[in-house]
Amino acid sequence: METSKKRKIGGLALAGMFVLSTVLSACSSNGQSKEAAPSTPSVALEMKDGKYDPPVTITYLRPWGPDVKFKPGEDQDNNVHTKWAKDKLGIELKNQWVSPSTNNAFETKLRLSLASNAEMPDIISYRGEFNLVRELIETGKFVDAGELFDKYASDTWKSAVNEDPTVWYPYMQDGKRIGIPILDYAYNGDPVMWIREDWMKKFNLEAPKTLDDLEVIMETFTNQDPDGNGKKDTYGLTIGFKNWLNTWMSDAGWIFGAYGTMPNQWNLDADGKLVYGSVTPGAKQALATLQDWMSKGYIPEEAGVYDETKAAEEFTAGKAGIVVGPHWMPSWPLEDVKKNNPEAEYKAYPIPAGPDGKAGRHGTSNGNGVILINKDMKNPEAFFTYQNYLFDHYANPQEGDEFEHGFAEGYDWAMVDGKPSTDASVTQGYAPEKYTLTFDGARIPSLSMTTLAKLASGEEATTPFEKKIKSGVPEPMLAAAKIVLDQKDIVYNQMFTGAPTKTMQMNNDILSKMEKDLFSQIVYGKAPVDAFDDFVEKWKSSGGDLITQEVNEWYESVSSSK
Repeated sequence: METSKKRKIGGLALAGMFVLSTVLSACSSNGQSKEAAPSTPSVALEMKDGKYDPPVTITYLRPWGPDVKFKPGEDQDNNVHTKWAKDKLGIELKNQWVSPSTNNAFETKLRLSLASNAEMPDIISYRGEFNLVRELIETGKFVDAGELFDKYASDTWKSAVNEDPTVWYPYMQDGKRIGIPILDYAYNGDPVMWIREDWMKKFNLEAPKTLDDLEVIMETFTNQDPDGNGKKDTYGLTIGFKNWLNTWMSDAGWIFGAYGTMPNQWNLDADGKLVYGSVTPGAKQALATLQDWMSKGYIPEEAGVYDETKAAEEFTAGKAGIVVGPHWMPSWPLEDVKKNNPEAEYKAYPIPAGPDGKAGRHGTSNGNGVILINKDMKNPEAFFTYQNYLFDHYANPQEGDEFEHGFAEGYDWAMVDGKPSTDASVTQGYAPEKYTLTFDGARIPSLSMTTLAKLASGEEATTPFEKKIKSGVPEPMLAAAKIVLDQKDIVYNQMFTGAPTKTMQMNNDILSKMEKDLFSQIVYGKAPVDAFDDFVEKWKSSGGDLITQEVNEWYESVSSSK
């Protein structure tokens, strides 16, 4: 799926830095969910010098992606990370079985295990398919992890989760926090506006603060031959809405944000209620704007069949002057801009405002996966010992810490000419953080973006984390990150993160098709803008009103339980 690709590409940008959040909700099963804590340990664990002695074993399952690379002689159960866990903490990590993440192999094998009522491991860590987590919860085999988290998690870990307590919402059931959210860096997918700066200079254009300003720029880029080839073959803005208008790259959601909404997601209104952004009056205004821009040739005619990547190619190929997407785009795909034209320049700009002074962009969840703990795990505190250590020492290491330069020398860093280096030629793709139970070691959501913004302001990199980021980030990315933080108040987060409601399961496919078809027809001028009003009435009567009621019931249940 494309959001998974976003996470993968983001990782190229900042050493595995970025984001897709898995969501769930479920019903209790035979009263098993009432069990609030695992069974009493049969043998109390003893620790000597900060490690368990004798060692304790944690069995686990997690998908292994194609981006995970092992040195010769190492594998999922025997590598530099498992050796560290045993030597440092007295914890032996054992996969119950190993399966790749590709072609749904992991999901298929886990479902077969569930169907045969096979014993589950102590820990399941997962990011991926929505329904699988839901199926796991419904087995009743997993403990109320929230109580364990409150009891055992370190202050560093708790503080990281509390940066956005809504990361718990997808995993809440009857007021209980069944799964622990795996954290990712904040704002990873939040967009900025990338503009061809050499074209801006050529025509002495000023930064677009409003949509009206932007239209002046798009008119120029479309009709005044910015590439100087004597042909009318350029566009103002490239978007791709084959998959949707509000998406992870080549995005058009910010156009709706200029009118106070965000399509294809549930937003929080002024009354504290959830509303579906595609059926609000602002969506009609945004569609009218898109129709106007398409009719004027500001947008490629193929936008409706372009996916996110294909649309971005219009920008990298020098055919479009504006593309909207995440701050990490200089690492991919914008590096192709200069490959195609060494004289080309591009620069990040803030998202412009609409006629009423509003600006808006979609947000990115701080969560990216879930940890489930078996209710029969005898010593769940061992997992917290492991994860606490990573949050306290790896997430933001201090000078002199064992993780100061990276996870392991000779893997993700090495000494070159007497200095630590994380250059790709040195690491050769080895990243021990990817061997961990939670895919990325430990991440404090706010840390990455605040670091980027600090460096963009010209401040010195003083901590090991800051130095690591500075060594691998191009200047345009720093400036873009600062813009993302400066505009953090314009974010529209997806507020419904639960399992599909009863009516959604029955009606969502029909409603989604209705929406996509009508929106596309309006953008291309095949339907009048006023057709939107009939669509809204039909959407409401075809299950939309019931879904709205169900979504708000869910939101009230989770927000009152936090």
